[in-house]
Amino acid sequence: MTSYKLNSFFISLSLVTATTSLPAWAEIKEVTLLHTNDIESVYEPVEAFWRDDIKMIGGIPYLATLIKNIRKKEKTSFLFDAGDIYTGALSKKTKGALPFNLYNSMGYDAITLGNHEFEYGWKSLVKTMPHANFPVLNANIFHESTNELLAKPYTIIERDGIKIGVIGVMGIDAFYNTMWKGNRKGLSIKDPIETTQFWADKIRGDVDMIVVLTHQNKTAPMQTDKEADTEVQRGFDEDFAMAGKLKGVDVIFGGHSDNGLNKPVVHPETGTVIGLTFGQGMHLGYTKFTVDTEKHNVQFLNGKLIPVDSHNLKRDEETYNLIQKVRKDNPTLEEELATIDAPAFRRYYRESNIGNLTTDIMRQQANTDLAMLSSGSIRVDLNEGKVTRENVMNLFPFTDNLTVVELTGKDIKELLEYSYTLPYGLAQFSGITAHYDSTKPEHSRLITLNINGQPVSETQKYTVATYSYAASGGDGYTVFNNGREISKGDSITQVLIDGFKQNKNIKVPSLGRQIDVSRK
Repeated sequence: MTSYKLNSFFISLSLVTATTSLPAWAEIKEVTLLHTNDIESVYEPVEAFWRDDIKMIGGIPYLATLIKNIRKKEKTSFLFDAGDIYTGALSKKTKGALPFNLYNSMGYDAITLGNHEFEYGWKSLVKTMPHANFPVLNANIFHESTNELLAKPYTIIERDGIKIGVIGVMGIDAFYNTMWKGNRKGLSIKDPIETTQFWADKIRGDVDMIVVLTHQNKTAPMQTDKEADTEVQRGFDEDFAMAGKLKGVDVIFGGHSDNGLNKPVVHPETGTVIGLTFGQGMHLGYTKFTVDTEKHNVQFLNGKLIPVDSHNLKRDEETYNLIQKVRKDNPTLEEELATIDAPAFRRYYRESNIGNLTTDIMRQQANTDLAMLSSGSIRVDLNEGKVTRENVMNLFPFTDNLTVVELTGKDIKELLEYSYTLPYGLAQFSGITAHYDSTKPEHSRLITLNINGQPVSETQKYTVATYSYAASGGDGYTVFNNGREISKGDSITQVLIDGFKQNKNIKVPSLGRQIDVSRK
């Protein structure tokens, strides 16, 4: 494993800033920067039900075609990613090798690490990173025992006479609060702004422009149509704050929040350009600049998000074949478990039909009064038609076990009140009918609650099937600590696989279990 020692912070350098007045003799070149973030192994297109102009959107083989088409037209281009290339069944089967191989095929110039790259532990990540034929960056995650960096802090890429310095960092919250502690044991993290400034000062004299790839901001909501739903858009506060504090940095491409900017934002004080793409490989970020290679002056020209209109793009065979090879090497993944009669979609802050479907299966398999699953645990939508083992493994890709806890009716009311503060979206339930008012003060929003058709009794004890992390008080569901754990069964993923197989022809449940009266 190659390690990178960090020396003392803060080397004071005199930096030349961008200017709009260029001498006639300056060598000015045009450069296009393309970027993605949070693709999270979304290999297949999904139905673009929220758009009138596109039928199907996304899918890596179609994103690959879009990237290659654009790069053929642009004289000088670079391609970057802001992290979270792992997750899902195919990534897990290959310990992350497939995502890196796909990024090799698509021609990425550099990426930064996201929290999902630690899903199989940092030691596994270090073993897999050599699959990349591009720099995999992170400048602020360290081995606690040696103070050595886990990855390369920066890279300098030269193409057509233009030198771009690229630095990668992760946010503090992304490291501690979205990564299981066992997967980062022995690692620590340092301030991303101070770290970025240190390396920017180091390399500024050697490059024509500096790009920072960040994996920070608020944790992403799990909702496919987030570009059309402002309620769930998490913003880019940490990227914007960073852009205002850094000196000598031209561009920040961000990730983690799955927020998107249809046009890049230029910080009013520093001029740093910020771009994000909504994630899941549904858009390609496109930005264009002029670079004065004599004076190291950078001017932003324009930028946009280009949707991956997979219905009207030719499939890229190289990336498609890489995906299909892993499926053929793992034939059980293609096993058809069931069919569903309608698309099942996620809603982060509201009841969803896919949430109803998954919790119904959990309750059925556990034979309990209720079942509960956080919205953030549901990682993909399901298209109408066949449901494969791979689909279900992508639906819930975590290692949690189905855990049954006995709670009183009073505890369940407290559980719902916590859910209605929307800490990790609205918890999805089976076995209840509830009315609540989201405009009321927190912890006083529940109006009525029936369990299996009967009014809740505060003293009666009910069995609740949930995921083991929540059952232990994780995700803030500490009310489970009031109850008694009755049993711990198979993994949630296996429970869902079994449930789909047993039910075969599935009718997607309707909505109406959790009704927000303020929306009427």
